[in-house]
Amino acid sequence: MPVGPRMSVERRLGTQARPARVFVALSVVLGALTAVAVLLQAWLLAGLVSTSFTERLGPLELVVPLAGLLGVVLVRAGLAWAVEVAAHRSSARTKSDLRRAFLGHAMRLGPHWLAGRRTAQLETLATRGLDALDAYFARYLPSLVLAFVVPTAVVAVVAVQDPLSAVIMGVTLPLVPLFMALVGIGTKKLTARRLSALQRLGAHFLDSVEGLGTLKVFGRSAARVREVGQVTDTLRRETMGTLRVAFLSSLVLELLASLSVAVVAVAVGLRLVAGDLALSTGLFVLVLAPEAYLPLRRLGAQFHSSADGVAAATKVFEVLDTPLPPGVSDGVAGIPEADAPELGLDGVTVRFPGRSGPALDRIRLRVPAGGVVALTGPSGCGKSTVLQVLMGMLPVDAGRATVDGVDLAALDPATWRRRVAWVPQRPHLFATSLLGNLTLGRPDATVGQVEQAVHDAGLGALVDRLPRGLETPLGERGFGLSAGERQRLALARAFVLDAPVLLLDEPTANLDGDTEEAVLAAVRHRVAGRTVVIAAHRPSLVSLADQVVRLDRTVAEAAEVQP
Repeated sequence: MPVGPRMSVERRLGTQARPARVFVALSVVLGALTAVAVLLQAWLLAGLVSTSFTERLGPLELVVPLAGLLGVVLVRAGLAWAVEVAAHRSSARTKSDLRRAFLGHAMRLGPHWLAGRRTAQLETLATRGLDALDAYFARYLPSLVLAFVVPTAVVAVVAVQDPLSAVIMGVTLPLVPLFMALVGIGTKKLTARRLSALQRLGAHFLDSVEGLGTLKVFGRSAARVREVGQVTDTLRRETMGTLRVAFLSSLVLELLASLSVAVVAVAVGLRLVAGDLALSTGLFVLVLAPEAYLPLRRLGAQFHSSADGVAAATKVFEVLDTPLPPGVSDGVAGIPEADAPELGLDGVTVRFPGRSGPALDRIRLRVPAGGVVALTGPSGCGKSTVLQVLMGMLPVDAGRATVDGVDLAALDPATWRRRVAWVPQRPHLFATSLLGNLTLGRPDATVGQVEQAVHDAGLGALVDRLPRGLETPLGERGFGLSAGERQRLALARAFVLDAPVLLLDEPTANLDGDTEEAVLAAVRHRVAGRTVVIAAHRPSLVSLADQVVRLDRTVAEAAEVQP
């Protein structure tokens, strides 16, 4: 068996995934039953053949042993079916658990960790990458169990019947896993390179599709096609290299197993000719010899099939092992009961990797319950960073963010975010219907609530223009809508959520004057009774606020100014 990092990943799959542990235990039981069936089948077959040679048996006398042999064959088929069913169910549950853990940890790592990685690579890892675990559970793990149980049982039984054949098996059987270990050293590197090539191809293809319009406008589509072709060719070469090693290693293992069986057969044949061995015993050993090597041969073949899944699991575990940023925890404290809570920043400092200075430096801020605070200041002073801290999406390096005096890090993140409506500068829209994007945070919203939000955000003309109204499907990231329409859609989504906390990051960016006036009137109506923080450049937005807080890159503490 291959050793080293792969073994640690396999051990971790077995210890961290409960379905995998259950399946391993079930595989041991089914493997033991399979070993018994193998021995019983060999005994029945050898007895039937030897008796046919030494005695005259009529057709009726053959019925019972043939029926017994057929029954054993059916039992083996049933055991194989049970292993397949258990393997696929275990694989599905384990993949689901790993995906849930992977996505959950990636979310806790935060947007800045995600921003440093290509989305398509993470998507490929969580989808097609982990799908390769099917081969690991359905083929490799059962073969691994049988490779230990069946040869052990066969050698033990043969040792009682023919010690010399048992010695030959005992010497040759360990050579198979030895060669597998040598092959596994190279296979791991090739498989890791192939997975990386697959992730690069997914990233290139997704980037190309998303930027297709821009590429066509600037005449770069042909160059991009060549780049995707080069990445595809790299994946082809890596795949063929992996297959080449798989075929060559299978040939070596098949040859080794065949030669080992041949040595046993020659020793048995010579002693049968010399009369030193009974015919029934010789046939029993000859039937069992291939069965002893068959699980190891299958294990060698399935090792390569499972390598992609193990490589993907390795990368998933690397993400799961990534430590959370300081200040991030799986808080479980309840959310304060107040409809519109008080928000605060108490000496908060935030630093981003690769930057010399802090994005926020000991900022102090108080947003009273039901109050509206506008954050102003030059670009890059940290207004968007403050909103992300209040959202719970960005951990702090010093100080703390509070909700009604409770540390935000101690609250359950999912529950808190359901109480916050956030409109970023560049809202993300999904490739679903307009209605699906509007009700993303509140799927149970009524038609009246959606229509009111659409009206307040100034989206009525857009809905009337679309061929299917609210049911019109949108392109990925809102393709087909203007920047202003996307911004208004994000505002309408926040209005539908109807949350007690509203965080707005330049909500009227990309809007013309008339639309901005209509949207401001809606926002002015919507902020009543809510705790609102607005990152604003335009004076029209500042006029909505009860307090204005100016941030400056060189000022450690924000100064509050009454409007």
